[in-house]
Amino acid sequence: MTDTPISLTSSAARRVATIAEKQGKPAILRLSVDGGGCAGFSYKFGFGEIEEGDAIAVRDGATLVVDPVSLDLLDGSEVDYVEGLGGASFKVTNPNAASGCGCGSSFSI
Repeated sequence: MTDTPISLTSSAARRVATIAEKQGKPAILRLSVDGGGCAGFSYKFGFGEIEEGDAIAVRDGATLVVDPVSLDLLDGSEVDYVEGLGGASFKVTNPNAASGCGCGSSFSI
């Protein structure tokens, strides 16, 4: 297996598989970056299909895909699924982010 510029933790892979099964969709989580949010860019998650040019990471039967434009901002990132007092969510650890915000879904470069 070759190195991919993105990764998915086993916790996130399990959650993707669970959600996909409930929705009757393939276990393919798409991560993209949108302009906006309180720190300049925001993470956007959704279920979808693999498209031409996507970076792909597969773990435990789940797939994470990132489009080429978003990958410029996400290269080296890891997607995890965390549960805590504030609730449960997917969390992106992005080595390219210079700063983030309190909500954890927005960042700046």
